Amino acid sequence: MLRRTALATSALLISALLLTSCTGSNTAPGPTGEADPNATLTVRLSLEPSNLDIRHTSGAALEQALVDNVYQGLVTRNGDENNAIVPALATEWNVSPDGLTYTFTLRQGVTFHDGSALTADDVVTSLQTAKDDATVQNSTDLANVASISSPDASTVVVTLAKPNIDFLFALTGRAGLVFKNGDTTNLQTAENGTGPFRVASWNTGQSLTFARYDGYWGDKAGVAEVVLDYIPDQSAATNAAVSGDVDVALEIDPDLQGQIEGTGNFTIESGLTTDKGTLAFNNQRAPLNDQRVREALRLAVDHNALVETLVTAQPLNGPIPPLDPGYEDLTGSVSYNPDRARELLAEAGAENLNLSLTIPNVYPSTLATFLVSSYADVGVTLQVKQVDFSTWLTDVYTNHDYDLSFVRHVEARDFGNWADPTYYFGFDNAEVQRLYAEALASTDDQQSSDLLAEAAQIVDDQDAADWLFLSAPRTAVGTNVSNFPKNSLNVRLPLAGVTVSSE
Repeated sequence: MLRRTALATSALLISALLLTSCTGSNTAPGPTGEADPNATLTVRLSLEPSNLDIRHTSGAALEQALVDNVYQGLVTRNGDENNAIVPALATEWNVSPDGLTYTFTLRQGVTFHDGSALTADDVVTSLQTAKDDATVQNSTDLANVASISSPDASTVVVTLAKPNIDFLFALTGRAGLVFKNGDTTNLQTAENGTGPFRVASWNTGQSLTFARYDGYWGDKAGVAEVVLDYIPDQSAATNAAVSGDVDVALEIDPDLQGQIEGTGNFTIESGLTTDKGTLAFNNQRAPLNDQRVREALRLAVDHNALVETLVTAQPLNGPIPPLDPGYEDLTGSVSYNPDRARELLAEAGAENLNLSLTIPNVYPSTLATFLVSSYADVGVTLQVKQVDFSTWLTDVYTNHDYDLSFVRHVEARDFGNWADPTYYFGFDNAEVQRLYAEALASTDDQQSSDLLAEAAQIVDDQDAADWLFLSAPRTAVGTNVSNFPKNSLNVRLPLAGVTVSSE
């Protein structure tokens, strides 16, 4: 994962994005039979992880599959309740008035999947390792931690060097996951978590199978087994749904949706994500260091037409999505106006401009084609450079060698990238940096959110990038399935509460 931003390395092969965030129009009936505790739930996903080592391997596919199902932290987030922070391995926590000391009460009766009891030492060691070892994913999320201790067997105390209102949320991520101290499990091919499921088998290239962990500390999983069926091809995924081989299919192709609906065995559902389709401008490179040029590029794009072209995209007008603190509806901040775009380019002395767009080749060509046409209309020639993702990481993310670039930023609460001038966006604004620092240091949620909203308004006003869409993919849920989660499924897929009916 790339420094508080998980790039959309899962589901990159699909173009299904959601038009609205409300439930689809399919009116197929819900489950009518009793929940079967011995059932198997089969879920179609698109991209499987390269290995199971969630501590050291990037990619949203790992987090999607393993967090909350296999591994847990002291706290977690509820995507269907606006990412509210809720208890997990801690039953409660207290924060000191100065926002520096977090005292967690550990849950009793928790065991790892090998049967050994969770101890305070496991928690302390896990967090300390995540802080000290830069190879641990999201290690920087704990950089502000001054000390981690356990005054007794049921308590863990974390002290920060300075207040950070996002600290609890950071603990819901990979850096906050708890592992057994001294465990010798090969985490690339196996696991030893505390979650409601254990990994039963992994058929590489095909499926990952979970089995209910009967020693789980909480309510037992609603199904005996979960099969995550990795089917990257949309036609094959549709066929699997139509033939009844899967109970749920994530990120279905809207062009093939009718075939699934026609069976009468699925409802089409949708939800919000924090997956932001971001057109980055290199704010440090001429002529993109001229705000007039950046504004012109935004005015040249008919965002409503782009949404329609992508079939199921949802507009996003600003750097903060609806699920994150600081969100404000900035609709109308930039309206399609090619005439004004031409005027701004002329004022900036940037007529007949030639720019490049670096885009990973896993994205559909529709987006690049739309941008080429839009910019050509205002006198900008756009050269598209399709590269593999590893090249994008080197050229754009690391070396900042690009004019324009597009990727999907899926991580929640990643506004800090706009307050970091060393990030690949290259956006450097002292007021945004001040507001973001104050937002983090605040101990009041509303005040922090207000400060973030103010900072986001500046980022938008400065045309630091163009936010082309928000992804909220469609999910086909079998009529025999209940309690399937709705939001942020591309990064979190908690399945313990899901049930499958016997009819």
